[in-house]
Amino acid sequence: MVQTTFKNNPVTLVGNEVKVGDQAPDFQVLANDLSQVTLKDSEGKIRLISVVPSIDTGVCDAQTRKFNEAAAELGDNVIIYTVSMDLPFAQKRWCGAAGIDQVVTVSDHRDASFGEAYGVLIQSLRLLTRSVFVIDAEGKVAYVEYVPEATNHPNYDGAIEAVKALTK
Repeated sequence: MVQTTFKNNPVTLVGNEVKVGDQAPDFQVLANDLSQVTLKDSEGKIRLISVVPSIDTGVCDAQTRKFNEAAAELGDNVIIYTVSMDLPFAQKRWCGAAGIDQVVTVSDHRDASFGEAYGVLIQSLRLLTRSVFVIDAEGKVAYVEYVPEATNHPNYDGAIEAVKALTK
C-alpha cells in the first residue's frame, strides 16, 4: 500500500498500487472535447502518464510544462498524458493560456476510473495524488513513481530516462 501525504497530512488512497512489470490497467477518462480516452487508444506507443492534483497550481503547472518541453526529444512514438480531476474545460483553457501543445490533458473527474485503477485517488479530497507512470508499447508498466508528498515535484529525469530507455 502506497503511503502519501498532502500538505504533510496522511491521506488514504483508493485503488490498487501499480508496480513495474505489471500489465497497465485500462481506464476511461475524458479529453478536452469530452470524448472518451482509454489506455487502448494509444496502444503501440510508449506512454508517459503524469498525474497531478490540479493543473491550476504551481507544482502541477511546472510538472506539465516540464513534460511538454521533454516531448520534443522523446519522439513520435511517445504520447504524454497529464491526468487530473480538473474539468476538461479548465484543462483546455489552461493549455491554451500556457501554450501546452505536446501533452494531452485528460480529466478523471467523471468516475475516477484512472485514480482507482492506478491507486492514486485521494479519497477525502477527490483529487489524484502526484505520480508518474511509464508504460511500454505492449502495455507493461516500466516506471512508477508515487510522490510521497503530493505537493512536491516528481523525479522528472527518472521518468524521462525510463521513456528514453524504451525508445532505444
